Formats: sequence, structure tokens, C-alpha cells
Amino acid sequence: MLDIIGYVCSVMVGVVLGLLGGGGSILSIPILVYLFHVEPVLAQAYSLFVVGVTSFAGAIPKYRENLVNLRTGILFGIPSIAAIFLTRKWIVPAIPNILIQSNDFVFTKRELLLGTFALLMVLASFQMIRKKKEVKSDNQKFRVFLVIVEGTLIGFLTGLVGAGGGFLIIPALVFLTGLPFKTAVGTSLFIIAINSLTGFVGDLFNRTIEWQFLITISLLAVIGILAGNFISRRIAALFLRKTFGWFTLVVGTGILAKEFFFS
Repeated sequence: MLDIIGYVCSVMVGVVLGLLGGGGSILSIPILVYLFHVEPVLAQAYSLFVVGVTSFAGAIPKYRENLVNLRTGILFGIPSIAAIFLTRKWIVPAIPNILIQSNDFVFTKRELLLGTFALLMVLASFQMIRKKKEVKSDNQKFRVFLVIVEGTLIGFLTGLVGAGGGFLIIPALVFLTGLPFKTAVGTSLFIIAINSLTGFVGDLFNRTIEWQFLITISLLAVIGILAGNFISRRIAALFLRKTFGWFTLVVGTGILAKEFFFS
């Protein structure tokens, strides 16, 4: 029964990516961990592949609609790629399974990775919820240095928590480059595709992959993103941004509660 729910939810991963330009990992990692019972580090690797393939499929129609800023995507993506690959290849495998153990207290690798993932989601949600007006690109100075730094930092965090990083990339694109939200969504999909697939390559050398399962849920997510792209054309950007913020906040809070209070 949980498997069936998991496959249905895999379609929703794509729908969320198509609507919001991010948030695929917000769904895919909990789906893999809690519904398919995949251990967290492998779930991160699978999530990177699913979100990467799905984002690539979703970026194509966005590009045709002139909603992908390639200059920003490349500038942001290059430092991210290097940081993600290095993090997934060497840093994550080096983290011990038990980090702290004292009497009845145990802090594990799982709690570090999922806890960091959830905390970043909660923090990223606040700015998206609070802003009341659409940010206009002609009122913002393109901050090249900050974009490169942000790309490197998000690359490291993406590699660490196994997320595509849309819930971090979109706020960065909107507030550092001044892209309108819907253009930030399309550009985010382009960046996420590159970042996620690069991160997955780093895991190929460390993990045994169940390709049939992985391809199945990826195809379901691709179906979802095509539907999400279609729906997004009929919804206002301000509503999408606030929905994205609230969705990120709710799921992040839920993961923190599950891992640290109800585990």
C-alpha cells in the first residue's frame, strides 16, 4: 500500500517542480525515506537523479517560453557543479554513522543530513512568504560576485543534503539578480538539472543503484512536471511564490518534528 502511495506521490514531485521551479526534493526525499524505506544517503542519491531528470524535462518548455536566463544559470551553475561533485564524492561518505553518543543521547548521520535539509527549508521559506510584491529585474543590480559565492554555497549544501536546491536557488535568483519569479522558476529548473545530475554522478562510484525502480519513479515525475508546467501558465507569480514558501515551511517543520520529536 505504501508503495502505491509512493508512486502516486512521485507524480506530485514533478507537479511541484513544474509549478514552483523547486521543491522536488522536498517531496522526493521524504517519499523515498518514509514510503519506500530507502536509507537516507541512498535516498539523497536517488532524489538527485529523479529531480535532475525531471527538472531537465521541465526546463525545455520554460526555455521555449523565454523563461530561462541562460547567463544567470551558467554563472550560478558552474561553481555549484564543482561544489556538489566534491561534496557527494568525498565529504558525505566520510561522515560517520554515529556522530555523538553520550549515555542515552545519540546524534546520527541520518539526523544531521535530514535535520540540515529541513532547517534550510524552514529558513528559506520565510523570505518567500514575507515579500508582498513581485521583484522587478530592472530595479535590481546583478551581483555577479554574490551569485558565484551563493552558487558555491548552495552547491555544497545541495551535495550535503541531496536536494536539488530549488528552495534555496529561487530566493537567491530573485533577490540577488532581480529576476521576476516566473523567470527565476525556469532558470532554477535549468540549474537544478545540472546540479542534481552532477551530484548523482558523484554517488555512482559509492552506491549500488536499483535502476528499474529509479527510472520508474523518474518517468512518473516527468509526467507530473509536464502537467505542472501547463497549470503554472494560468496562475499568478505572486500566488506561486507564497505557495512555494508555505509549502517549504510546512514540509521542513514536519521533517524536523518526525526526526527529533516523534522518531
